[in-house]
Amino acid sequence: MGRVLLAKPRGYCAGVDRAVQTVEKALELYGVPVYVRKQIVHNAHVVKTLEAKGAIFVEETDEVPHGATVVFSAHGVAPTVHEEAAERSLRTIDATCPLVTKVHSEARRFAREDYDILLIGHAGHEEVVGTTGQAPDRIHLVDGPEDAAGVKVRDPKRVAYLSQTTLSVDETMVTVEALRERFPHLQGPPNSDICYATQNRQVAVKEIARSVDLILVVGSPNSSNSVRLVEVALDAGAPAAYLVDNCEQVDASWLDGVETVGVTSGASVPEELVTELMAWLAERGYTDVEEITSTEEHLLFALPPELRRDMRARERERAAG
Repeated sequence: MGRVLLAKPRGYCAGVDRAVQTVEKALELYGVPVYVRKQIVHNAHVVKTLEAKGAIFVEETDEVPHGATVVFSAHGVAPTVHEEAAERSLRTIDATCPLVTKVHSEARRFAREDYDILLIGHAGHEEVVGTTGQAPDRIHLVDGPEDAAGVKVRDPKRVAYLSQTTLSVDETMVTVEALRERFPHLQGPPNSDICYATQNRQVAVKEIARSVDLILVVGSPNSSNSVRLVEVALDAGAPAAYLVDNCEQVDASWLDGVETVGVTSGASVPEELVTELMAWLAERGYTDVEEITSTEEHLLFALPPELRRDMRARERERAAG
């Protein structure tokens, strides 16, 4: 009989839960279709599920019909995207995670104070694009410690750093230290930009890494925090770790000689996908399950204010009618 160590916390964070609920409530409130700019969260299953309910995913705002409803994804957008939406008379609902909004505010503050801003993150990631758009003339992307040597700033005494929220905590600090060697006066945000959920899931996977023969991380390949979980697991001593969208992607040969499997999931992954993986493992003899809890999460985010306003208006109409 094989064992499974199930990491907790795992799966949906408060920002993802809020974003998915935002699309679902918008469909209920405004009817089909509701357009969503980019993937609402980086998970293929979530996107397919919402598409089946009537959401239409587009890459850019100009693909949304004039006057339609559009939801901006949890990863955040640049101010220019809001401007484009206004030009097309779109009803906009901003599902940007509040923790990403915090980074946007920090970027604008540092820009107002005339700092050069070093944004630690991955080129092309939607969150990085949205944050860069807050102060495009001041932000320089630093994609890992190897980029630190090539950064050019106007005044080395007025330099600040911010980071993508879904990075590895350990790797980000290595980059920060490399930057600090070049810029001793480097300023940082008042609190870490790394999302609480990203940190918690990384801590949880570290706790089980040395006690298992294999770790399976449920998540989509375009999910930064899910990809980081695989890296963190390997760095923490797991002999093997793989990212899978669902149980169908697990190669049964990975289980050869494996007595204990570790299971976790990225912050944009619904629990049903983990449940299906656990059933798949149980069918192959991994029936001794122990949940390893590193911390409890209780954070909830309110739905976007524009959506709550329209929901209250609908309730008043029903009460009056």
